[in-house]
Amino acid sequence: MLGKVPVEALRGVNMKVEAGDFVSILGPSGSGKSTMLNLIGALDKPTSGKLLIDGVDISKLNDNRLTDLRRRIGFVFQFFNLIPRLTALGNVELALSIADVGRAERKQTAMSLLETVGLKDRVNHKPAELSGGQQQRVAIARALANNPKFLLLDEPTGNIDSKTASEIVGLLKKVNIENHVTTIMVTHDQHLARIANRTLQMFDGLLASEVVNQQ
Repeated sequence: MLGKVPVEALRGVNMKVEAGDFVSILGPSGSGKSTMLNLIGALDKPTSGKLLIDGVDISKLNDNRLTDLRRRIGFVFQFFNLIPRLTALGNVELALSIADVGRAERKQTAMSLLETVGLKDRVNHKPAELSGGQQQRVAIARALANNPKFLLLDEPTGNIDSKTASEIVGLLKKVNIENHVTTIMVTHDQHLARIANRTLQMFDGLLASEVVNQQ
């Protein structure tokens, strides 16, 4: 609602994402792509229609079951959202701590993930001591901490330079293929969108087109 006027952020959207797929949602600001991502991530519920994740309609889930569902989803945001006082290792360990993983296993898993994203020599650095690209790598490691089935990316390269952005998206593509993680990326960058298997174009809350990208 905008005042007393209902606003349709999404209208008649119909899409299907298969397990292990990598889909980019491309569109300008205000097109509805971030709303779409919030719905897919079970952060919001649709006011009409159905949204099925693993065959389950999320509009029918209570808060506890929604929380359980979100634990299977890894989120990567444009602004990193790292905790400044924690090291790279501490930020990744925190995600495991919330999932009630034991201390020794937390450290081992976090170290392995940071090595996977190329930060083996930066584990004890705090966010302020890392470049933007390095911070985003920490955020990716954190998103992968609980072995998610789904990885959702909201403008993951919006705050880093183009060269680093290509490296980050290449890393995400590698994770998608090797871990078979279903990946959905929201972006306004046409070049980056083409790294996905499919690109969905959004305008004014509508899915305007779909392109299968040549890999």
